[in-house]
Amino acid sequence: MARRKDKFLDKDLLSEEDLARIQSRQTVKIPSEIPILPLRGTVVYPTMVIPLLVAREKSIQMINDVLDGDRIIGLVAQKNPEQEDPETNDIYRIGVAAQIIKMIKMPDDSIRIMIEGINRIRVKQFTQQSPYFKASIEIIHEKYKSSNRSDALVHNIKNSFKNIVSGSANLPKELGVIIQNISEAGKLADLIASSLMNTSLEERQEILEIADIEKRLERVFVLLNRELEILELGNKIQSQIKDEMDKAQKEYYLRQQMKALQKELGEGDDRTIEIEELTRKIEHADLPQEAAEAAYKELDRLKRMPPAAAEYTVSRTYLDWLIELPWSKSTVDNLDTKAVQKILDKDHFGLEKVKKRIVEYIAVRHLKTDMKGPILCFVGPPGTGKTSLGRSIARAMNRKFHRISVGGVRDEAEIRGHRRTYVGALPGRIIQGLRKAGSNNPVFMLDEVDKIGMDFRGDPASALLEVLDPEQNNSFSDHYLDVRFDLSKVMFITTANILETIPPALRDRMEVLYLSGYTPEEKTEIAKRHLIPRQLNEHGLTKKQLQFRKSALTKIIQSYTRESGVRNLEREISAIARAIAREVVEGRKDTAVIADSLVSKYLGPEKYISELDTRMQSPGVAIGLAYTPVGGEILFIEASAMPGKKSLTLTGHLGDVMKESAQAALSYIRSIAGKLSLKPDFYENTDIHIHVPEGAVPKDGPSAGV
Repeated sequence: MARRKDKFLDKDLLSEEDLARIQSRQTVKIPSEIPILPLRGTVVYPTMVIPLLVAREKSIQMINDVLDGDRIIGLVAQKNPEQEDPETNDIYRIGVAAQIIKMIKMPDDSIRIMIEGINRIRVKQFTQQSPYFKASIEIIHEKYKSSNRSDALVHNIKNSFKNIVSGSANLPKELGVIIQNISEAGKLADLIASSLMNTSLEERQEILEIADIEKRLERVFVLLNRELEILELGNKIQSQIKDEMDKAQKEYYLRQQMKALQKELGEGDDRTIEIEELTRKIEHADLPQEAAEAAYKELDRLKRMPPAAAEYTVSRTYLDWLIELPWSKSTVDNLDTKAVQKILDKDHFGLEKVKKRIVEYIAVRHLKTDMKGPILCFVGPPGTGKTSLGRSIARAMNRKFHRISVGGVRDEAEIRGHRRTYVGALPGRIIQGLRKAGSNNPVFMLDEVDKIGMDFRGDPASALLEVLDPEQNNSFSDHYLDVRFDLSKVMFITTANILETIPPALRDRMEVLYLSGYTPEEKTEIAKRHLIPRQLNEHGLTKKQLQFRKSALTKIIQSYTRESGVRNLEREISAIARAIAREVVEGRKDTAVIADSLVSKYLGPEKYISELDTRMQSPGVAIGLAYTPVGGEILFIEASAMPGKKSLTLTGHLGDVMKESAQAALSYIRSIAGKLSLKPDFYENTDIHIHVPEGAVPKDGPSAGV
């Protein structure tokens, strides 16, 4: 660094005698050839007294050599301060001739010298490069002509520097006094150039190379104004920071006081406690990166929001949803296929195809741990155990179970959630279900998927496409969360009574498993294993108090229920259990064994009587089978022939296809009349009437007339 002798004399190096000698020194004669000392990052000006640390071996040898002579050396700056061993091309050609005033050896073998700048010099030619540089030089004579312009420059420079000294903490106040007392313009420019803090090596070298003092003053004035602007801007920034720090310190101090008072009173700042609690929950929630970024962003908004703001509750609720969702919480699957098969057999009788599919899934999971969850669709009549089968699958696999009914859902937001801009917005049922389940791999049942509605609020079935597509549900986006959630680990099971009403695009994404109705034998086993024990438990009865004979169950199944499932069968068993419970309470009976003869006593007259034997005894009656979403039905198709005029009458609320089938049947009979031992013109004088009973029920379908 460059320093002026009046201020920066190093008292560790200079004694009182040295100082007196410097101040009384006459003009020093400078030889035409002097040693050259390269300086790293420093530019020395004439009349400056400055300490230098010399550590290079070449430079130390040069100092030792010149101390025995006139002590005159040349100080020239390196172009690159980082260069350890510069060549002649790496050194500027303009420098300063200086005299070594004093030298002290340091403990680390380096030396410390005090030098005084004398005159500007120009290096003409290097005459020696080893062991150190020597060069022939010439003295640079300054040019100066006093004028009004130069006097104005001197005046402005002194005023500007005075402002810098008063506003800077790095410059001593005495320096401003020294500047005001300098009368020589060249020395003024050099001293100010050496005192500026924000000038580069190139700019300081530029000042050194200007021999014309007026031009030097102009350049120094430009740098001085820049320094003043930087200082003013720095002071402004520092003032702002200080104000903010003072405010922050004041708030911190007040908060600490408040905490101390609350601690003393046994109270706490509810909002601070809430924010700290939320921060801790986010840190322990193990959120994925996208969700964590959203949570911290919302937390920052919450910190800056007053609790009375309307948005505060919305933001707080959103954070609760992000934190409490099971982003990384999973249950461990039971991958023992034999144990799963045993549980499924215990819970459900029959349904072998569905059980086989579940056990196969468990087997594949055993081999491939990152397998995506299947999308199964159970299709079958009511009461066949579709929903209870889903619960049984969850229990067998050791997974959580959650069920939602999508029947009648018309709003797409029920699936995808509402955007947070709406009042009372919430996530869709899928995300709500996962939160309630508490794991990211539950068995998730969507009941009645064939009864989804659609109106102006959107198409929920289309919203389910992303949920029930294994290829894209790993990045399901709920409108409320606005963060992707991985549904690929969820095992989705949908149920439906009929497949035709499910949109084709949605149907294509599911694996359909049909649950056909139960046979009477299967219903009997289901009643013995599941329905009767459950009804006994619900009515407070024991096995000793109520027993069912197999013949009684068979009669209930055949004469009181006509369904594919077992829902009505359970209702009839429940009716008998209620009647027995009343008799037990009234003391009329302690135990009851229900035989087929007692069924009508408790259930009343038989509801369904088989007409097959009586109806088939007379000619003109054919049997048809009808299919309904809740099971099947037997149709008796009656035909009568009578004298008439070649007409065919169809009654019984028949559809167009069924009418055409009857016409086709008549045409077929007429075409093979010979084979049936009928006269070819049997239809000429005959009217035929075909009737299907239960005329109030619409009936349609192919082949019914055959």
